[in-house]
Amino acid sequence: MTEPVVRVQGLTRYFGDFLAVDHVSFNVYAGEVVGYLGPNGSGKTTTIRLLLGLLQPSGGEATVLGFDVFRQTEEVRQRSGYMSQKFALYDDLTVWQNLVFYGGVYGIRDQKDIRGTLGLVGLSGHADELARSLSAGWRQRLALGIALVHHPQLLFLDEPTSGVDPSARRSFWDLIYNLAEGGVTILVTTHYMDEAEYCGRVGMMRNGKLLALDTPQNLKINVVSGKVWEVFTERLLDGLKKLPEVPGVLRVGLAGDHLRVITGPGLEKARFESGLRAVGLGGIRLEPGEATLEDVFLALARE
Repeated sequence: MTEPVVRVQGLTRYFGDFLAVDHVSFNVYAGEVVGYLGPNGSGKTTTIRLLLGLLQPSGGEATVLGFDVFRQTEEVRQRSGYMSQKFALYDDLTVWQNLVFYGGVYGIRDQKDIRGTLGLVGLSGHADELARSLSAGWRQRLALGIALVHHPQLLFLDEPTSGVDPSARRSFWDLIYNLAEGGVTILVTTHYMDEAEYCGRVGMMRNGKLLALDTPQNLKINVVSGKVWEVFTERLLDGLKKLPEVPGVLRVGLAGDHLRVITGPGLEKARFESGLRAVGLGGIRLEPGEATLEDVFLALARE
């Protein structure tokens, strides 16, 4: 296998007595889209800031594009793009002027390069608009353009679609796929479970720990060991209360107009129905379901 674009071994960061990143290890390979999934405060942003050399580690080591993150910081930053949670846009400048300014920071002076970036993120028709007049979705595209203006080999996207509507999120992920097809390696953090499904591999963070890292499908197969059932009943509140009493039921949750239940391995439908009747929940319709990344995360968190 080729050398990883990102290699992390035992990366650790304390803030005082608080352990923000807890001995994290993982690799990212060329052309991958790797998602870093977890709730706010789980250590995702701190990990990215460590990999960019913006923070010094309390322990461990990391290389990015073959450079030591903590000794060769400038080399890493010249070859990486970073889109932070709070986009660093100049609201009194136009879209074009923002790109020209940030391009100049990286020594990009050729207007053809700037126009290419403008087209890449779908902003060619908005070049003369002030940044402050853009919608959240278009501001997001401009922030991505700024991260891409110097043609980085590796792109760090930190919660890039937070606060935008579902349509804009979907469009943004189309851009991510296009970049990956062009050879850019991407590490993207998110707390949206559905977004993580778009990634080739997903890492799950909680309390500073990397709980697992694999393809979405492998995570569902290997982590959620039991069965998933969609349980339809008009007595939702009774179901929420009584289903945990059924032998073999591991977790119960509300899913719109029905309940979603995960049971332990080996609990067949007939036995499950018998258990439902035993707790006074007869007349319920059961349908097999499929595990989600939310199920994976909750299973890992429980462990």
